[in-house]
Amino acid sequence: MPLERFMVLANAHYYATRDPLGVAGDFTTAPEVSQMFGELVGLALADLWHRAGRPAAAYVELGPGRGTLAVDALRAMRKAGLAPRVHLVETSPVLRARQRAVLPDATWHDAVGTLPDDMALLVVANEFFDALPVRQWQRTADGWAERLVTHRPDGFTPVAAGVDQALTMLPALHQAPIGSIVEDRPAATALARALGERLAEGGGALLAIDYGHAGGLVGDTLQAVRCHAFADPLAAPGAQDLTAHVDFGALAAAFAAGGARVTGPVEQGQWLVTLGLAQRAAALARAAPDQAEAVAVAYRRLVDPAEMGRLFKVLAAAAPGWPSPAGFG
Repeated sequence: MPLERFMVLANAHYYATRDPLGVAGDFTTAPEVSQMFGELVGLALADLWHRAGRPAAAYVELGPGRGTLAVDALRAMRKAGLAPRVHLVETSPVLRARQRAVLPDATWHDAVGTLPDDMALLVVANEFFDALPVRQWQRTADGWAERLVTHRPDGFTPVAAGVDQALTMLPALHQAPIGSIVEDRPAATALARALGERLAEGGGALLAIDYGHAGGLVGDTLQAVRCHAFADPLAAPGAQDLTAHVDFGALAAAFAAGGARVTGPVEQGQWLVTLGLAQRAAALARAAPDQAEAVAVAYRRLVDPAEMGRLFKVLAAAAPGWPSPAGFG
């Protein structure tokens, strides 16, 4: 089957059957590192909402995990005078239960198509687009062939089949050596365009925060994480998280094609520092001196280039009539 289909099936089972977050899970996201992350996301959205004229608005999160980011963001929003309705796009029954425990008044959706259309949307997608499926093509002696997944006695393995003439003819790929891999993210592109259309029609803004690159990268970024360590992506389908690095260039183009105005991407570390992460960390350390070292560790993890600061990036999409979001220089 195509790798794209393999990812869909594997991740559907994985997320439907477990809470993958935290020390006992497979990975830790920025909201779980520190409350500071969600607070600054909330303040950035509240600031944008104020400058847009304080319209009726809903807070929307795509793939909200345990609800940690939403709780922190909403707390900060309320302090800034914004108390939006909460809409969560989540298909996992396990994670919905965790979210319901901390956000009992939220409304849940299986897809973005049922989000409210009578108010502006303030959307957050933190480590969401990386989990959407990718297609891959591999350079062979005959041209670019799509990578498929097959099963053999020793397990699942990739194979290349067929030749995509359109890719083979692209001048930018003529010099790629045999064995090179390129990726496409049709699900992410389609969703970003639909969200761009929704923002353009009804107002609002979106923050996409994820790990990835600016675009045009030749290489295999498919990865699996299990017990906080990298694993063979094909070794245990449905038992580990499958992701691929986000192509922020393609994502930005899709939002723009939908009619949204795009800002960024910028590195996460730069964005958080511009928004005031250092000042918030200092305030938390003063309020709880016994937690000062833990706050400092969390700060470094969020902004250090060797941690999450450089690989993770932030892209904003907003309705054409809305002001530019803060944090982008």
